[in-house]
Amino acid sequence: MQYRLSRVVIGPALHVMGRPKIVGLENIPPEGPAILASNHLSVIDSMYLPLMIGRPVVFPAKAEYFAARGPLGRLWAAYLRSTNQLQMDREGARAAQATLEAALDLLRAGELFGFYPEGTRSPDGRLYRGRSGIGYLALNSGAPVIPVAMMGTRKMLPPGAPLPRPTRIEIRIGKRMEFAHLAGEPPARARRTVADEVMRAIGELSGQEYVHLYASDVKARLSGEDGGSGEEPRARSG
Repeated sequence: MQYRLSRVVIGPALHVMGRPKIVGLENIPPEGPAILASNHLSVIDSMYLPLMIGRPVVFPAKAEYFAARGPLGRLWAAYLRSTNQLQMDREGARAAQATLEAALDLLRAGELFGFYPEGTRSPDGRLYRGRSGIGYLALNSGAPVIPVAMMGTRKMLPPGAPLPRPTRIEIRIGKRMEFAHLAGEPPARARRTVADEVMRAIGELSGQEYVHLYASDVKARLSGEDGGSGEEPRARSG
């Protein structure tokens, strides 16, 4: 009930701001579990994708979003709570694994789970290497992965912008991807294969330039450059 109410309250404003268009909606299963694997350009990705899909979608959201301050921050926190988004603590491997296990429980319960394989928002609008957590979820749940391309959200609300601006939003949903054939592979290799294939599918939908680095490493490098470190980014293992 809260989920539907939140869409009724905030939906009209989102439609006016973004005039959203969705292509490939028929690729979303009407029931049963599925992983919606999307590129990640803006915090509002997690608002527009659920808005345009009939079924409820759960996304992981950083814990600090739930305690955000300021008018826009409080509105965003209220939306996250009302739509039962998964609170995620990104500090440390244990926290990341706990998030994956919570997501696995949702999938086993037949839910739609929205996932950003890049792990964080793109620092510059390009598409970055996927983390192997997407492989963990797909292989352990048996749920299909459905690639998604969000377009226009970064222009509407780029990182650091205080308020969104009207921009046309388009969502492209690709065909379901199955990975049962990887069941006999070594787990680490299978997870990496899933992540790479999913990112390739997202890139085909979005048309973004692909960068074979983790977005978080690039962000760390940029932060280091601001502080004078000048170190090259290092790609951590998935």
